[in-house]
Amino acid sequence: MTEVTLRYFDGCPNWEVADRRLRSLAAEPGFELVHEVVDTPEEAERLGFAGSPTVLVDGVDPFTTGDEPTGLACRVYATPDGPQGSPTLDQLRDVLP
Repeated sequence: MTEVTLRYFDGCPNWEVADRRLRSLAAEPGFELVHEVVDTPEEAERLGFAGSPTVLVDGVDPFTTGDEPTGLACRVYATPDGPQGSPTLDQLRDVLP
């Protein structure tokens, strides 16, 4: 089974949007949703945390461009409707099994 990790820190509310979207997709078979809180700048650096929220599919960030800085910051995603704090439902569905 595919593991989808929602990596976030509590200082950025965008993770809650990503969480709701992932939970709605979790009703469809195919993946287990895991939450991982990043608490410190040191942990963010060690993990290569590209900002909150980060979605990992079997440990791989399907939304990375390689230009993301690491640290405790809110992440911005390019979506069809412009920059947003979370991938859209369709974007998430496209990267899930």
